[in-house]
This record gives sequence, C-alpha cells and structure tokens, in this order.
Amino acid sequence: MRRALVLLVLATSVLLVAIDRAVTPLAPVREAGASVYGAVQSAAGTAARAFGGEERLRELERENAALRARLLSSGTRSVARLGVPAGHQGVAAHVVGFGRGQSVTIDAGASSGVARDVTVLNADGLVGKVAWAGASTASVSLITDAGSSIGARMAGSGELGVVTGVPGEGLRLSLFDPNAPLAVGDQVVTLGSAGGRPYVAGVPIGTVAALESAPGAATRTALVRPAARLSALALVAVIVPRPER
Repeated sequence: MRRALVLLVLATSVLLVAIDRAVTPLAPVREAGASVYGAVQSAAGTAARAFGGEERLRELERENAALRARLLSSGTRSVARLGVPAGHQGVAAHVVGFGRGQSVTIDAGASSGVARDVTVLNADGLVGKVAWAGASTASVSLITDAGSSIGARMAGSGELGVVTGVPGEGLRLSLFDPNAPLAVGDQVVTLGSAGGRPYVAGVPIGTVAALESAPGAATRTALVRPAARLSALALVAVIVPRPER
C-alpha cells in the first residue's frame, strides 16, 4: 500500500514536468496537478503514519511478551530478590487482580507447587497467606484481613505477641507482656508457625506507628504500619512446601 502510493506520487510528478515543458500556458494544469499531488502526498503520509503506528504497537506487544517470559522463566533470580528466608523455597508470582475484601489473585498455582496456608511475601515484607490454590492461579489473604492472626516477635527486644488485621486501620500488635518495652519505630517480624505454615519465621511484618493506651489491660497494644505496600503489589514470592520424603 505504502509503496504504491509513493510510486503514484512520483509518476504524477514526472507527468506534470513533461506537460509543463510541452504545453503553455499551463497555470490551470499546474494548479490541478498541485491539488492532486497534495492529496496524494497527504494520503501517503497518513498511510505511512498508520502503518508505522501499527508496527510500533506490534513491536511493543512483542517486547512486553518477551519481558514477561523472562520474568517468569527467571523465577530463581526474582525470588532471590524477594527476601525468601534461608532454608525455604519460593516461587515467583505476579499479582493479577484484587478480590473481595483484603485478598489478591496471583498467577501461580498448584502446578508450580503452591498450596493452601503457605506464606506470601515480597521484597519489603509479609504480604499474607494462600487461602485457595487452583491449577494455575491462587487467592492470597492479605495480612490486613479482619480474620488475619500472625504470631509476632519484636526485632529488638524479642518480646512475643500477635498481630491482627483491623478493618480501616491496618494492623494491631498485642504484646503478651503488658509491661514490655515498646516504642514508635520498633520493627515487628513473624514468629513462625509449626512446620512454617502458614507463616515462616523472621519475615518483616511492619513498623510500630502508634502506641495505644489501655490502663489495666492484660496486653500492650499498638498500631503497626505494614512493611509491604499492599495497595501496590506486583511481584511476590510464595513459600512452597518441600516434598515429603
């Protein structure tokens, strides 16, 4: 299409030059020829731009597909950058959707070793746990879910407690010792579950953002800001169970 238009423009130019030399006066012919030439040139430019835009779009689609393939095929390198604790095996996955409540969908499932009640994290910290696993996708319950309950340890003092999801507020930490030292900025990590399910030990949960005052309470509580940006999740790692011997 593009080549035919260019050839038509050239042929029209040659014809006008030949007529201009053979016939005089030729002003009306020149004007008509200029109009035709301009229309053809404009059409050629439009076609060229459309052709180029379509080709660029296809090129970007190919680049995007290649990038995604590289990310998925380089699971080991990606997982290595996602803070998987030593002694555990992780599978890289992409967050592909947000479900009802505090949950997301990832593009890895049972075919990749993903199972229910295993840890999900990213480079910043704990994301949640797998609530359901299909063949190629899985649903992840975020740590901010109202039903979430995570055994926790203070990174500095070693004090033990539990972190729960609080709708509209994020996370709440409850330390078992009501007199335990606690300050804004303290780091909270996972205590770890038996067999590492649903949570492995030592994964950052978040940072103490505000202390709560409750005189006479059996525990000491504080609000915690999640370490992971749960509203902007992209690449995550799923801790997969090791094959039973």
